[in-house]
Amino acid sequence: MAGMIVAPRRWLARLAAAAGLLVTIVALLIAPATPASAHAVLQSSSPAASSVVPSGPAEVVLTFSESVRKVPGKIRVIGPDGSRADRGEPSFDGAAVTIPVDPAGERGTYLVSFRVISADSHPVSGAFTYSVGAPSTPPVDSGDDSRANPVVGNAVKVARFLGYAGLVLLVGPALVLAALWPRRLSRRGPARLAWTGLGLVAVATLADLWLQVPYTAGGGLFEVTGEGFGSVFGSAFGTAHLVRLGLLAAAAFLLRPLLARPSGRTDMIILAVLGGAALLTWPLAGHPAASPAPAVSVVVDAVHLGSMAVWLGGLLMLAGFLLRQADERELGAILPIWSRWAALAVSALLLAGTVQALIEVATLDALVNTTYGRLLLAKIGLFALVIAVAAYSRQLVRRRTAAQRPVPVRRAVLVELAVTVVVLGLSATLVQTTPARTAVAEPSGTQAGLFSTTLSSPLFSLQVELDPAERGNNSMHLYAYTKDNQPQPVAEWRATAALPSAGIEPIEVPLLPLTDNHAYGDVSLPAAGDWQLKITVRTSEIDQATVTATVPIR
Repeated sequence: MAGMIVAPRRWLARLAAAAGLLVTIVALLIAPATPASAHAVLQSSSPAASSVVPSGPAEVVLTFSESVRKVPGKIRVIGPDGSRADRGEPSFDGAAVTIPVDPAGERGTYLVSFRVISADSHPVSGAFTYSVGAPSTPPVDSGDDSRANPVVGNAVKVARFLGYAGLVLLVGPALVLAALWPRRLSRRGPARLAWTGLGLVAVATLADLWLQVPYTAGGGLFEVTGEGFGSVFGSAFGTAHLVRLGLLAAAAFLLRPLLARPSGRTDMIILAVLGGAALLTWPLAGHPAASPAPAVSVVVDAVHLGSMAVWLGGLLMLAGFLLRQADERELGAILPIWSRWAALAVSALLLAGTVQALIEVATLDALVNTTYGRLLLAKIGLFALVIAVAAYSRQLVRRRTAAQRPVPVRRAVLVELAVTVVVLGLSATLVQTTPARTAVAEPSGTQAGLFSTTLSSPLFSLQVELDPAERGNNSMHLYAYTKDNQPQPVAEWRATAALPSAGIEPIEVPLLPLTDNHAYGDVSLPAAGDWQLKITVRTSEIDQATVTATVPIR
């Protein structure tokens, strides 16, 4: 009779799990196809940052290192008088953002401010200026602040930490109850721990979805809109979190019988599959999905996360239940098995962590000179301490003294848990930190390879542009202005380039006047170094002045 009652319950649980999976599949079907990318940085702009252009452009183009998405109302062009110069909505095409601008705007300096979302779901913001005709006092953007709200930023880290902690509380009890738990002991305590873990993961996932709206838009905790939620749910980040919720719902129905009594092999296999799929949602919503090798990074990060949950969850079960409640005979059977599991989990952690570091850091300079790299070094140091304590525990198990004297093992396990709580905190911070490989890239607002400067003399100011500022052929543009920033007519242009450190004498630069105040020339610079550029401008029969500049050539 009991078997007849249990069978329908298992059938209903599996049916409920199938319903949860259906929710997951629907979320996957409505997910957008998003290209792999990384923590984006602005690589170039047109007009270039700090440049002076002769006439107003019809559009401003921002080119990022990777594909970006729109944050509504967060891209603006402010004119010299403080009014909006952009016209209409900007268009997004992969890594390029085009902002329509009024070409008939007044002369002076324009401010471009932006906030976009990179493919790893992190906001990227910044600003730069360019000038039309002549520079003027830069305007001020009086719109909504685009900077990240510190309360929201910290709340995101707390939510990530709670999600990791919940994963540990869920995986540890489920694994130990399924494979190592003595039949004579009550399962109530571990079951409560597992349900708490499941609840924490679900709450953290919902909090992530909520916080992502103000985190990307730059507002406060409760500054959320329907449009903001729509943008989040329509992104890869939102899809991954919705999938995770569906998988958690499916797993909950199969988890209940496992936590109450020994479960069948089929249910455990299904739970393992659901758990593995759920683990993939963490890297799919963060840096790994946007790395240079997304497929490798996602799998490696999921292995890293799963190994962490198995190891720490098992340690928690040892310290909280088994080392206190199991007798010597039971511990003699359990501890050697757990020791092998822990060794396997730690090996997977080390291997996955190494691969992650190679992908996300890439160079020694990035490891030492970036926030991400220094956090990673701190995590490695703490992890080494944990490994030393774990090795001590393993020696006790090998000597078969742990079952007779469980107190030293329990103390060692508590030390491991205390240190790894700090490691989890560092991990929660790392996922919100710009990867080292991106941080070392120059997030310059100026045109890549363009040298631009303004030189002054008693007669005029001179805007100098040299492109690409590298060995070989270079294009030179010169713009002359009066002291009140009006175009300065020029009667004669002369320019030379020299590299004294390499013994290269001045090279004459042939210049072609294009307008009264604008000249163009081509020059071949045969070596890298700090070239001395000397420009003489004659404005009348008797008035002339010479200005010089040092130009670094790569």
